[in-house]
Amino acid sequence: MASKYYLDTAIWRDLHENRKDKSKNLGELAFESFKKIRANKEKIVYSDLVVEELSRAYDKQTINKLFKSVSEALEKVEINDMQLKEAADLSKKLNIPLGDAVHGVLARDTNAIMVTRDRHFRKLKDKITIKKPEDLI
Repeated sequence: MASKYYLDTAIWRDLHENRKDKSKNLGELAFESFKKIRANKEKIVYSDLVVEELSRAYDKQTINKLFKSVSEALEKVEINDMQLKEAADLSKKLNIPLGDAVHGVLARDTNAIMVTRDRHFRKLKDKITIKKPEDLI
């Protein structure tokens, strides 16, 4: 069975902006991970929360173009009230942002691997599998 990957919003931004840090080309690593997912006919899971977070940096046209580039791999998931409640509880208990907790719950519930560089997700490692983009290449 093909794997599913829930990409943190920052990974989408790395791809679009071709961002770099002190030692890595984050955009290139994101691009190569997207390429590998598509080549293996795997799925990229996303939610309205990813779109909302991307909307803070980009207009709707930019987001649509970004998603269209990988449309055959995309799988949209809905967020339900029970997931929101669980995420709120996790956010308080683990002292992580609510959005990160929601992403984590959605990754778990869709059996997706969380692809992120965000340290907050380490607190969810007993609930989800976490990888960096370069781990997929």
